[in-house]
Amino acid sequence: MLCSPDDLTLAHSLADQADALTLSRFRAHDLVVEKKPDLTEVSDADKSVELGLRSILRRERPSDGVIGEEFAQTSGSERTWIIDPIDGTKNYVRGVPVWATLIALRDDSGIGLGLVSAPALGRRWWALRGHGAWTRESFLNTGVARQIRVSGVSEISHASVSTSDPTGWNKESKDALEEIAWRNRAYGDFWSHCLVAEGAVDIAAEPELALYDYAALIPILMESGGMATQFDGHPLPVFDAQANPSFLTTNAKLHVFVTELLNP
Repeated sequence: MLCSPDDLTLAHSLADQADALTLSRFRAHDLVVEKKPDLTEVSDADKSVELGLRSILRRERPSDGVIGEEFAQTSGSERTWIIDPIDGTKNYVRGVPVWATLIALRDDSGIGLGLVSAPALGRRWWALRGHGAWTRESFLNTGVARQIRVSGVSEISHASVSTSDPTGWNKESKDALEEIAWRNRAYGDFWSHCLVAEGAVDIAAEPELALYDYAALIPILMESGGMATQFDGHPLPVFDAQANPSFLTTNAKLHVFVTELLNP
């Protein structure tokens, strides 16, 4: 069964629950932070959010599978929810407000639904296949959603770029991209790619991500008129939870040029 508007309604409900949990623990003095085997950090909020969302999905979509960052994959039908409870945990544990809950739904045709909720920024972005990409800015107190589109920038010398930290990059390629572009600012994690989708940034790139890091971003980029691929232009592996591909998002007009620059 393909992703539906009812699934999007459920995704918003899941995000509401996640926001309440994450905000209640943000900057908490008793926040518990541990090191995972890969030496990345995980907080008690990460675990609580994922467990809470899994519980809701067991009740509301019992036949669907779930892939999350913190707990084992559960198998289901041809549909699978993909969850990153807190994308930007390092920011979260240090009190930096750039973090979000990422929720995606995969069906037989790929990732058909994506939602990114960043409550400390007062922002939420979402997309459902065939229904456009949208955002809501709660800090404006209007509660009104607006449709978003990528920019029309077609010259790399006019482009705003957001790249991740140097780890995992080919230094020459990264330097070349940053030097030829008009501006480079590392907004970080989900935010860089959401800014591409709404036309504020033209190119965002990270050398290695897990499925739960990028799944929710794919529909938002595609429905806003952008592109999301690996650095070499190949499609992202959305049916392989073990892959760790590079992730490139652009306004589409610059995509081929950037892939050639990153793969000389």
